Amino acid sequence: MATVFRATASLFSPQQQNLKLIHSSSSRRSFCCRRRGFGIRLRAMAAQSAIVEEEEKPLVRNLAFPIMVNGCTGKMGKAVIEAATSAGLQLVPVSFSSEEDAGQVVQLGGKDIHVHGPSGREDILASVFHENPDLIVVDYTVPSAVNDNAELYSKVGVPFVMGTTGGDRERLYKTVEDSKIYAVISPQMGKQVVAFLAAMEIMAEQFPGAFSGYSLEVMESHQASKLDTSGTAKAVISCFQKLGVSFDIDQVQLIRDPKLQLEMVGVPEEHLAGHAFHMYHLTSPDKTVSFEFQHNVCGRSIYAEGTVDAAIFLASKVRSKADKRIYNMIDVLREGNMR
Repeated sequence: MATVFRATASLFSPQQQNLKLIHSSSSRRSFCCRRRGFGIRLRAMAAQSAIVEEEEKPLVRNLAFPIMVNGCTGKMGKAVIEAATSAGLQLVPVSFSSEEDAGQVVQLGGKDIHVHGPSGREDILASVFHENPDLIVVDYTVPSAVNDNAELYSKVGVPFVMGTTGGDRERLYKTVEDSKIYAVISPQMGKQVVAFLAAMEIMAEQFPGAFSGYSLEVMESHQASKLDTSGTAKAVISCFQKLGVSFDIDQVQLIRDPKLQLEMVGVPEEHLAGHAFHMYHLTSPDKTVSFEFQHNVCGRSIYAEGTVDAAIFLASKVRSKADKRIYNMIDVLREGNMR
């Protein structure tokens, strides 16, 4: 998994920078290309280590609890299961998915996981929760299922981590608030990306209107199976709006065509099926100043590891009977005890 973060500010002219987000066939451009100007580039390369330090082993045992991953037939669900088992969590061999996937038995995390469709879910979840009172549910299903799933978890009373984006978010929060269950809800589970979002929130709070009059262009590229606009993009755009930029979500340029992702965006071919490349480009009214914020993620491990940290965090809050019930990934980051 490769993750790239880049923020660039430039005083060169548009002709020198050649920063248009929409390109002709003769002007290919990569999100990762270098430009003249000054910039800060943070690159994180993560690789799984085969060495586990001895002092970490007791921590994993102490944190062990049952985890149920809904949407296990999807790529994110599978990645979370892999990360959860690596962390020593106890995988429950039950998962909810679509009607099309119902009845399947999939082998993941060393277990045969029985996949159930929409029918009978309440009784099944109640039974699983009764057998596993420390259960944490992780949801990586589809946007259209977000609210119904949250209402199910709330009705049964099981704590959950909502990693699925989309749905009616206002309704989602109200459902959880009314039920008073514990939950981590975040449009972004990648810890480093969340740290970037937190920095954006701080800038928006402390310097409202700082970019008044600036125009904004946003491009985001994800695998073709991602149907909705990125929740991360929505959060970043919200910050820019607080900073004085006029921009509507429907102006985001969504790239889902693999050919464009290869030729225009610069996504490595091996990561076409799982990536998140985002570009936010600001231009001053007179076109003499431009700012660019970029974060590129290849693969899913950054999200899976963050999701497991969120589940561990949530389990600790449930055990301690914390007063606060609804959390996000910034809360998880602030806890400071991630793996």
